[in-house]
Amino acid sequence: MYKITKEQYLNKVRGCWLGKNAGGTLGAPFESVRTVADIDFYTHDLSLGALPNDDLDLQLAWLNAAEKHGKCVDSKILSEYWVTAITPNWAEYGVGKANLRLGLQPPLSGAFRNRFKDSNGAWIRSEIWACLTPGHPELAVKYAYEDAIVDHADEGVYAEVFTAAIQSAAFSESDVYKLIDIGFSYIPENCDIAKAVKIVISAYKEGLTWKEARIKLLREIPDSFGQQRHYAPNPDNFPEAEWGYDAPANIGLVILALLYGKGDFGKSICIAAGCGEDADCTAATVGALLGIIMGADKLPKKWLEPIGEDIKTCSLNTTCSPVKIPKTITELTDRTCKIMPVFMHKYFDMFATDGEISVKEADELFDGPRSDWMIKPFNFKDYYPENFFVFTAETPIMKIEVLAVDGVDVKTGDVKKLKIHAENLAGHVGSPLWLEFRWNLPEGWTTDKGNTTTLLLEQYHCGMGHAYSEIDITIGDISQPVTTIGLEISAHDRPTKAYIPLQFVCEA
Repeated sequence: MYKITKEQYLNKVRGCWLGKNAGGTLGAPFESVRTVADIDFYTHDLSLGALPNDDLDLQLAWLNAAEKHGKCVDSKILSEYWVTAITPNWAEYGVGKANLRLGLQPPLSGAFRNRFKDSNGAWIRSEIWACLTPGHPELAVKYAYEDAIVDHADEGVYAEVFTAAIQSAAFSESDVYKLIDIGFSYIPENCDIAKAVKIVISAYKEGLTWKEARIKLLREIPDSFGQQRHYAPNPDNFPEAEWGYDAPANIGLVILALLYGKGDFGKSICIAAGCGEDADCTAATVGALLGIIMGADKLPKKWLEPIGEDIKTCSLNTTCSPVKIPKTITELTDRTCKIMPVFMHKYFDMFATDGEISVKEADELFDGPRSDWMIKPFNFKDYYPENFFVFTAETPIMKIEVLAVDGVDVKTGDVKKLKIHAENLAGHVGSPLWLEFRWNLPEGWTTDKGNTTTLLLEQYHCGMGHAYSEIDITIGDISQPVTTIGLEISAHDRPTKAYIPLQFVCEA
């Protein structure tokens, strides 16, 4: 690790938000348009200043959550802010909100019956987590994951994990290829996010122009965002995409702009906007990343002065929610930097003259096995569940995960298999624990092992510290759309209990 001063950190955070605002404003007129455009400056009425954008709006709600809850912020906390503060009801935002209002918690809220789970609404809001965990992508991706599962799953989640990783790493690494490899290390190798990025890299190395690279990408990874205007021409004969499957292609366009822009801020955001599709999002993300790398003091005034630094919102409930909206980029920067030490307490030296921050560098930025002799190796890609129907609870001594193997759709008479994974968190001072599981079931619902079961959870030693079990639940009468069953987990002779609500949905 090496150290950066708080002044250097603040300059990069300010650069991030200024770049985000500039790129989003430039790209907004080209959003959801299937086009290729040669642009070199803003095309909107500059008397309007910066244009409002949900890319930034959503992160202002997350800022408030982080200020109140600190490093404990998770998907359940964020989901409450989502329902209270976020006004749009379109696409994944609307489905996620509808699922939350039905009573489904994350990750179900993002995964269940959500045809937009692979779209762009999550990766566009990753900067807040990168700025709160500078130079520590292993931390940024965990918060990005908790964020994304509120209203996304699968590629939609991988996209935000990827962008959060490279943005956090950009506080200490500026080489785009290295940043891409760092991002790759945190997502599955065979996902379409990775595939799209590799297509763009290949096109760039083959010597294709950025316009030719765009064609190659959108032919191999179809995108539905440019299809939203049904009258739009399609001269390049792009295949029709599954509606809502947008994150892979648009992440590819972000990387396209970074490679062909060659570090030039204006050129990069113009290429991103000129590719159309979700142009405000791609240009905003490119602008934010370059803003982190360059710092605010190196950003061209050409792009900053015409739009000023006022923040305008279009997606937030500013009257009936407790969210306090920063009015300027300066205020947003100051509030972000003020709470950073809460998330980086292990790496922030407040007693140093300039408030030094220890950031990772080189190989330290990559995801990979991290372990000591007591704890099993951990890799963030292993953190992803086999599917998103996982319910969890954690106490100081144990973590419990319950996987609904066949999903959460039910009807009377179904038999649902649950896989249980318990982990001993007590570390080297811990001891083996006898766990007791008590099932609180609706009338007529039964398990194949009774309503009380036990499980031995051994201490961490010689690769142990984990326990597994399975149980079948037979579905009884269903009287409401969402049925919640309660699972209470206690350890013998220990005071702390864990509680997990498991939710099942009955559709007509």
